[in-house]
Amino acid sequence: MDIFLIWVDMFRNWCTVGLGLPALPVELFIKAVLVLVVIVFVLCNLIVLVWLERKFAAFYADRVGPNRIGPGGFLQFPVDIVKMLGKEDIIPGAVDKFVYKAAAITAFLSAILAWAVIPLGKDMALENLNIGLFYFIAIGSTGTIAFIMAGFGSNNKYALLGGMRTAAQMISYEIPLAFSLVGVVMITGTLNLQEIVNAQQKVWFIIPQILAFLAYFMSSIAETNRGPLDLSEGEQELVAGYFIEYSGIRYALYMVAEYAHLVAVSSISAIVFLGGWNAPFGLTFIPGIVWMIIKIYFMIFLFMWVRWTFVRVKVEHLMHIGWKFLIPLTLFNIIITGVGIYVFRMI
Repeated sequence: MDIFLIWVDMFRNWCTVGLGLPALPVELFIKAVLVLVVIVFVLCNLIVLVWLERKFAAFYADRVGPNRIGPGGFLQFPVDIVKMLGKEDIIPGAVDKFVYKAAAITAFLSAILAWAVIPLGKDMALENLNIGLFYFIAIGSTGTIAFIMAGFGSNNKYALLGGMRTAAQMISYEIPLAFSLVGVVMITGTLNLQEIVNAQQKVWFIIPQILAFLAYFMSSIAETNRGPLDLSEGEQELVAGYFIEYSGIRYALYMVAEYAHLVAVSSISAIVFLGGWNAPFGLTFIPGIVWMIIKIYFMIFLFMWVRWTFVRVKVEHLMHIGWKFLIPLTLFNIIITGVGIYVFRMI
């Protein structure tokens, strides 16, 4: 990927120095191309992740899973995408059309915007913000708006209940998720994701921040609305919840948003707790981006393993876990981290 960055610099110099073009339009064009690359990366991951999810589900249910189209059924999802795009765009007559249409687009945009600051390697982020971690938390919280819009705009009681459940769940779990990252910020003294990775060249933060990692992992499951904490969908009682009235391309946007969010939270956990692109055991001959992708998919494996292993919890239990267990746990972690930093400086 270093070669890719060199090509970007060569193209920038060719446009500004060789052709004499203004720097601002050239930079905007390069940013637009990089945003397109990120979207393509997320969509390519979507194909792999849906295939993996179906295979995992089949394995845990003692079934075969997709096996007809492509090697191991790998091409089943691309075919499903074509089928979904060809479906009629059905809009129920009683919905609030503007809110109904805007909700799916908002969900997709909030998931994609998080990728503006996530680096996949050294100097490989669209924007290397000094407040990158804060930006990620702030943008992640806006995803709640899309689900509330879908619930209210659909004019359906099941969708409304699903939207309200999602709002309660995501707002409740945003607190421990943010608190779980505070310990790392206290140790490094920065919110910059590149600098957080650089601070883990000797020791990954999962070792001194194991409680924070566990709290982040559980909070991320709730934030991404994945099982066993997918109460907002609740097939048994809400028959899909907030997106019950969606079909075709608008339903696909929700699916893309869910998996884009899953890859994003997995990337942040790899960056903050697993050393990012730093190689373990001195295996530096393997490129950093390869290690980064391995760590991201390791986290995704954990998410899928939990989803297809544990049963869905009740709504009241979900809220109890967040407010009575995770928030106190993350506050305790912040206290012991502060004490540890104080003792370390006194030695």
